[in-house]
Amino acid sequence: MLISNAWAQTPAASDPTGGLMGMLPILLMFVVLYFLMIRPQMKRAKEHKTMVDALSKGDEVVTQGGMAGKIIKVGDAYVQLEIAPNVEIAVQKQAVATLLPKGTLKAI
Repeated sequence: MLISNAWAQTPAASDPTGGLMGMLPILLMFVVLYFLMIRPQMKRAKEHKTMVDALSKGDEVVTQGGMAGKIIKVGDAYVQLEIAPNVEIAVQKQAVATLLPKGTLKAI
């Protein structure tokens, strides 16, 4: 009397898009995630690898720990840095964060 009838919805098979519209927001989120986070990170990693491969004797660098020095010897996995006169340390190549312009250490 006071309660109206509840009718069933039409089956999903009659949906012409086949449920694709329901998946569209999730696919859009993955595309945005790729272009905003994953792609720039891969680009930075590639640039760092080419910079590390191009290290040579005499380059002035800053490590990830903040040590600034001049490369005096390059090995396969390590580089020798001169951080002060007659003070040498060995650091991993991957720990080199930045390649400085020539003459930067003299100005410090």
